[in-house]
Amino acid sequence: MSAVVTAAKGGLEGVVAGASALCDIDGRTGRLLYCGYDIVDLAEHSSFEETAYLLWHGELPDAVQLAELTAALRGQMEPHPSVWDVARAAGPDADPMAVLRTQVSLLGALDPDAADNSEAANRRKSLRLVAQAGTLVAGTERISRGLQPVAPRPDLGLAANFLYMLRGAPPDDEEVRAFDVALVLHAEHGMNASTFAARVTAATLSDMHSAITSAIGALKGQLHGGANERVMELLRELPDVDSTPAAVREMLDQKRRIMGFGHRVYRTEDPRATILRRWSRRLGERAGETRWYELTLAVDQAVREEKGLYPNVDLYSASAYTSLGLPQRVFTPIFAVSRMAGWTANVIEQHRDNRLIRPDSDYIGPEPREYVVLAERSAA
Repeated sequence: MSAVVTAAKGGLEGVVAGASALCDIDGRTGRLLYCGYDIVDLAEHSSFEETAYLLWHGELPDAVQLAELTAALRGQMEPHPSVWDVARAAGPDADPMAVLRTQVSLLGALDPDAADNSEAANRRKSLRLVAQAGTLVAGTERISRGLQPVAPRPDLGLAANFLYMLRGAPPDDEEVRAFDVALVLHAEHGMNASTFAARVTAATLSDMHSAITSAIGALKGQLHGGANERVMELLRELPDVDSTPAAVREMLDQKRRIMGFGHRVYRTEDPRATILRRWSRRLGERAGETRWYELTLAVDQAVREEKGLYPNVDLYSASAYTSLGLPQRVFTPIFAVSRMAGWTANVIEQHRDNRLIRPDSDYIGPEPREYVVLAERSAA
């Protein structure tokens, strides 16, 4: 069997699919960089708006540039009202990722730059998508509960506005900072499945919204964006902290997959998990309910002992989001809200120096054979 077939069956593991200046991951040491900046430093000091600027421009903004971007984002948070018709037509039981995918597709048809793939137009479309993604997710969730969408406030940033639009009440500073850090951590992560899907679509010289719709479709899958929801489902199954090690061993004996562990790239702990572990504990203590953090920590320790696997970003994001009072069904859409910055940056980069992405494959089907007309074919 050729190396190409082996690579394809292994999910293209180890295959370099392109070059990018946006993200560098050292899986051996567990280091993640956005445009050369360590994720640890960005999570400590940056904001989601600043991180989006970094991904779009390759450099951190100065004070004036950040103020201009912040004002521009706040001025574009209101999407076309027809997106709420999509949410209402889908109904309360619809998968919110399916709704988001359809809303973004609709916005692509309505965008004033729809037919323009120039870098200037792509930057304008990127700004609108990042500005409106949180509005779409928060408004759709409210509609699914029989409520009306809450309009964004021009005096709030993207993280604060998401929490405000979801709840209908202003969040406090600690909640905003926690959610802003989560957005920074999820903003970009190299050639993952959804980003690759976006770049493949963009490489055909399709438009920004088509590429983002492809990315949302890929993120929707449980092996990519849906993992943190599965983590929360597991935590809700566990009766208490003390019985968690035995419960984990039983699950592993039954060959059940425990989500939130292992990663195609990292061979040590995902640095985003390290940061979110601290926030999970902090938010739990703040809410006066540390159960979700303690259960997550118990699962973490048990899986490490039994399988030697390290947690990834999904493990602690589940308990952190729950301690923030976020509904489980919006966990994956929140991932999309954040990754919108990285996806759009990748589309801009792809269009800047484009070549059609068209890999080869090794054929493993039958050898050449003669065609037999229907009348002469025997029944199997």
